Amino acid sequence: MPDKTANLRGLKCPLPALRTRKLLSQMAAGEALTIECTDPLAAIDIPNLLRETGDTLEGSETADGVLTFRIRKRAR
Repeated sequence: MPDKTANLRGLKCPLPALRTRKLLSQMAAGEALTIECTDPLAAIDIPNLLRETGDTLEGSETADGVLTFRIRKRAR
């Protein structure tokens, strides 16, 4: 399964979380999704979204103002 990457740079709250939710809903269990955001509120919104959906945050990092989240779709 190839990983998916979404460039959500430039989008403001709540759009990064809403787009992430939509992308996750279209994925199969076990697939990985990498999200790139520039909205600082995504650091709060994305982990909160994953607590709701039950998907796993495998890692996150910030570099040059870009927040990157690696998410694994949970098995249903």
